[in-house]
Amino acid sequence: MTTPTSAIPLSFADKCKRVFLGKPLTSDQLDSEKLPNAVALGALSPDAISSTAYGPEQIMVELLPAAGMGAFALLLPITGVILVILILVTGTYRQTVMAYARSGGAYTVARDNFGPRTAQVAAAALLIDYVVTVAVQPAAATLAVVSAIPVLRPYHLEITLAAVVLIGLMNLRGLRRAGRAFAITTYFFVFMIVVTILTGFVREMFWGLPKYNPQHIVGAVPVHHGGGLIMGATVLIVLRAFANGGTSLTGVEAISNTTNVFRKPEGNNARRVLTIMACILGFLLAGVAWLTHVTHATPYLDEYPSMLSEITRAVFGQSLAGNLMYFLVQAATAAILFTGCNTSFNGFPQLASYVAEDRFLPRPLTKRGHRLVFSNGIITLTALALVLLLVTEASVSALVPFFAIGVFTAFAMTGFGMTKHQLTHRGRGWRPKAAVNLAAGTLSAIVVGIFVVAKFTEGAWLVVIIFPLLVFGLMRLNRKYRDEASVLEMAHTERPDLARHPQLRVLVFVDTIDLAEIEAVRHGNGMHADHVAAVHFVVDVDHAMRLRERWDRFEHDTPLLLINCPDRHLSRAAHEMVYRELKDHPGSKVTVLLPRRTYSALLGRLLHDRTADRMARAVSRIRGATAIIVPYDIESRIARLASSERDSNRSAKNGSAKGISNTPTPISSLVGD
Repeated sequence: MTTPTSAIPLSFADKCKRVFLGKPLTSDQLDSEKLPNAVALGALSPDAISSTAYGPEQIMVELLPAAGMGAFALLLPITGVILVILILVTGTYRQTVMAYARSGGAYTVARDNFGPRTAQVAAAALLIDYVVTVAVQPAAATLAVVSAIPVLRPYHLEITLAAVVLIGLMNLRGLRRAGRAFAITTYFFVFMIVVTILTGFVREMFWGLPKYNPQHIVGAVPVHHGGGLIMGATVLIVLRAFANGGTSLTGVEAISNTTNVFRKPEGNNARRVLTIMACILGFLLAGVAWLTHVTHATPYLDEYPSMLSEITRAVFGQSLAGNLMYFLVQAATAAILFTGCNTSFNGFPQLASYVAEDRFLPRPLTKRGHRLVFSNGIITLTALALVLLLVTEASVSALVPFFAIGVFTAFAMTGFGMTKHQLTHRGRGWRPKAAVNLAAGTLSAIVVGIFVVAKFTEGAWLVVIIFPLLVFGLMRLNRKYRDEASVLEMAHTERPDLARHPQLRVLVFVDTIDLAEIEAVRHGNGMHADHVAAVHFVVDVDHAMRLRERWDRFEHDTPLLLINCPDRHLSRAAHEMVYRELKDHPGSKVTVLLPRRTYSALLGRLLHDRTADRMARAVSRIRGATAIIVPYDIESRIARLASSERDSNRSAKNGSAKGISNTPTPISSLVGD
């Protein structure tokens, strides 16, 4: 049974999508992709919660070389300040998800309160943060893996790159399917770290935990031997350590950026999940910092084993059960860190789509793909993260200076924006809410300043340069869109003029005589123009003469014009001819028809050029001229003719079996079909 000619066969790209991503989802299935609170907590909070694994370690990386053993005394107050900021930022975002049920977070708040141009600062901050998060989280996850399995250390970069590609592919399959898988890793990690903290607390209270001696650990970061708190812990060092620890709060904004993935009522559900996430993050950060304080766990110069790995060893010991718990904690840490960047895979495409809707990013970022996700955004994020990992060789310490500037800038924009929101609307309890928002915005802005100053020489200078360039790029792109819209759009009060052009001249560009050219000429004659002519640009004189002889043998009224093109620049020749046609016939409009034979997607680009497209672009630049591509699908006709010949051969075989002569029809006789 042959396939109906109206059926469109799947392209190679469509077949690949079905293999790797599954069957396509339809738009009416979008509501089924909404997440219940339990799944949303697991799917949207890995970025924030997983920072427990490296936040305290990054503080110690800065403190130990300058403050010596006094670093362990400074760790807890620095962590306390970070937790205060967490409380204030959470309070601000609890208001945000209720006031702005639509996703977008800091961008939506800034746009509503400060205007779309100022909002691009928040957009740039979040876009940078999302890209860096996708690089940092898997890099830290690989450290957990190689800490437990040292033989994999030489493959640190390769493992990280593969993880980013795999997580990107999972997100392309759809949020609900990816969300449930990622939720499991989040809950597993929370459970294992809670068990570690409680076990460590009990052991310290009753028996005492073993302590490391950082000064005698080979490969550990250098330990200052001076007077500790007095001589080593200068204000700059403390600020640098605080800036490093601020990376623990990345991901807190994720829920407000993806409010629309929650089930109704979105605002209430998002607020509940945000509160639970903040409580879990606060407890885990405080617990790991306290265990670091009592065990004197020490970071290493080459970043592994991780400090969390040392803490786990100290808490559970070297027994059989202790080794089992150690590997479970490492597995949980690696799992949540690998999936921690899932937060960015949810947030970046959503944010990019909103910014693109406001015409500050390319329009393709607004399109939902095969599985109802913003596929272009996911692919863009994956590509940018892979480039960043290759440049930094997947080093967590090298990535940290890029990390927190973006997210704390977003915190500041949200805090100040929600302050203005409360002052404008003055709802119930607006005064304390405005105070919380102002405090969150002010502290976040201070953290950004600290990060820029303290980390400037370690890579923050690059963000300081990229940030304004990205904002400038967003503004320029918006200007381009506005310029285009000013040409295409008409006033709402203006009635459209749909009358035909008073004088229309149609030119059909031809290169030979075949079915594609004939179809274009037929199309031109059907436009009821004042003048229709075929045009051939002479590159080969002999070919042009043969074309003239064949053209004259047909009985029709369409003249053929031969235009000399000695330099073989067809686009320029087409432009000059159309311009001359308009000049010679004032008040006329010219429409150019260009036959284009469409072939298979892969081989077609290799075997055939795109001359018609280039000529169409050249003609379209002329005021008063229009270029129309007239496609003629070769590939489908080849398939149809081949199918017809197979049917004829099958009939011939059946006829010969019955003694009936039935000569199959050759393909050449069906060309005009």
